[in-house]
Parts: sequence; structure tokens; C-alpha cells
Amino acid sequence: MRNRKKTALAALLAAAAMTTAGCGAEVEPVAQAAVGDGLGLEQVRVGLAFDQGGRGDKSFNDAAAAGLDRAKKELQVDAVEVTPGGESEEERVATLRKLAQEGRNPIIAVGFMYAAAVKTVAGEFPDTTIAIIDDDSVSAPNVVSLVFAEEQGSYLAGAAAALKSRSGKVAFIGGVRTPLLQKFEAGFTAGAVRTRPGTEVSVDYVSTPPDFSGFGSPEKAKKIAAGMLASGADVVYTAAGGSGAGSLQAVAARRGAWAIGVDTDQYQTADPGVRDVILTSMVKRVDNAVFQEIQAFIKGDRGGGVKRFDLKTDGVGYAVSNEKAIAPVLKKVEAARQRLLDGTVTAPTKP
Repeated sequence: MRNRKKTALAALLAAAAMTTAGCGAEVEPVAQAAVGDGLGLEQVRVGLAFDQGGRGDKSFNDAAAAGLDRAKKELQVDAVEVTPGGESEEERVATLRKLAQEGRNPIIAVGFMYAAAVKTVAGEFPDTTIAIIDDDSVSAPNVVSLVFAEEQGSYLAGAAAALKSRSGKVAFIGGVRTPLLQKFEAGFTAGAVRTRPGTEVSVDYVSTPPDFSGFGSPEKAKKIAAGMLASGADVVYTAAGGSGAGSLQAVAARRGAWAIGVDTDQYQTADPGVRDVILTSMVKRVDNAVFQEIQAFIKGDRGGGVKRFDLKTDGVGYAVSNEKAIAPVLKKVEAARQRLLDGTVTAPTKP
């Protein structure tokens, strides 16, 4: 009987891993990534502008970087990556404008904070395709919006949190209180209370606009998480970019507590001292979005519009790398995922 249970669990883990961590469309390597209108045999020259913190945040920016790295390897594009020298609107405009002036095309702006800058630079360089991640407010013939169903992935994170919690209290920490981050909050809360009625969900944000420092303030996130844990929460989901590192530290210092990561499978990248407390991560396949947008450009798709990545397209999901931790709740989380897929339930986008 024990062997049958182990076999069933292994199959479930394998199925979950396949459906939540797909690599997206595969392509054959090409010698010159240069097909499409007007490029002749020139190599495609991609420019990617990171969000606050840049490469190395083990979260949002690193997911974008993974997509760019894959494009360089498999599509053989020439690519540069930059991080604004400051957080002002002028810095963001200058960053995108410089890439356009250098002939980078397409340009990928990582994060909704680039919205105004994208609108400005897209108008100045109408022949340059600019893709922006996490924003669909800019409508222009040369602007592509890459958006995600964060509420769906967060719903599953909430389900896992509620099922794993011993106290019946879980918590959400957002980087900055914006409509985008509130999608994470709404999905997480709904997933928790619908999966385990009576679950208490506490919510806080590291900062509130116009203060956007909440994506790069790990000490503040650590303090918030510690307070939530002291109040009885024993699972903390943090969607705050680089600030998430502080939250992980607080959870690791609390015996019996669990953390849920975001954007990437943070169990794979976290420091050894905090790795084992990561129950799962809400995986947001920014890497797929970046790679597929570059691939589409190469194939001649240069028009603007909105491309949405959701549960059905493996655009969002949850990680199962910490097999021992997730195993006891995996069957019920998978059941919640199926209900989202078949439309039995809908994850809300607003708290």
C-alpha cells in the first residue's frame, strides 16, 4: 500500500510540474535571427530594460532575464540589458530612448512603471516595436502589452497556504499597493478562504504610491512579515520583488512557518538558509513572455496589441520543487487548479 501511495504521489508531482513549469513554444536554433520585414540578413538586436533592482533579484527581473538568455542561446539574437540609473520618469524615458537610438528592435520594458516612458518613446520611434510587461494602458501600433493572470496563480498559492496552515491564519505582503499587486492579493485571499473556509488572511504592503520603494526594501518586508508571524500567521506569501528576501528571512527565523515565493520558483534560487521554508512559489512565466515576443518579432509579428498569459497557456502556475513540503496538500491544490481551468470557479482581480 505504501508503494502505491508513493507511486501516485510521484505521478501527481510530475503532472503538476509539467503543467505549471512548461517552457513554452520550442524552436529550432537558427544561424541568423533575422527574418521578417526589412531586416535582410541583419541580426536582430534586442534591448531589454529591467525594472527596479535589475538582474539578480531572484524574482521578477530574473524571470525576464531568463527569457532573454534563452533567446540569445536559441535564437542567436544580439541583446543588451540595462537598468535605469534612477527611479524617475526622466530616467526611464532616457533608458528606452537610448536603446531606440542605438537601433535596438524590439525593446522590452520590464514592469508597469515604464508605461508613460513607453508611450513617449513609442511615439518618437514609430518603427521600433516596444513590448511592456504588466501594463496594457498604452495603445499604439508599435506597442505590445504582455500581461498575466496573476490572480489565478495567486489563487493556487492561497489554496496551498490555507491547506498547509496549522493556525488557520495566513498572510499576504505586496510590494506597492497598486491595482496590479492587488490582483495577487485578491487571488490569494479567494484561494485561501474558498479552499478552507474560515481561514483568516492578513494583508499589508511595503509602500503606497507615490512611494514605489516597496519593491526594493527587504528590511521593511522583513519587519512586516515578523509582525504577521507574531500575530499567528504561519504561511506568508510575498509579492514584492527584491523585498521578498527580507520576508523569507523572517519566515526562516520562525519555527514551523512557511513562505510562498513569487514570479520564479524561488526554492531553486533562494539562499540555503531560507530555501527549506519555501512551500511553493506562484510562478509567473515572464521568461516565456520575453522569449515568445522576441520569437514573434523574428517571424514578422511587429504589430501592437495585448497578449495575455494565463493558467491555460502555462503563463502562471505554482512550483512543486519542495516535494516533501507540498506533497500533503498537492492533491487538493491540483483540484483547485482544475476548477479554475474548467471555469467552475473564477479568481477575482480586485480585493
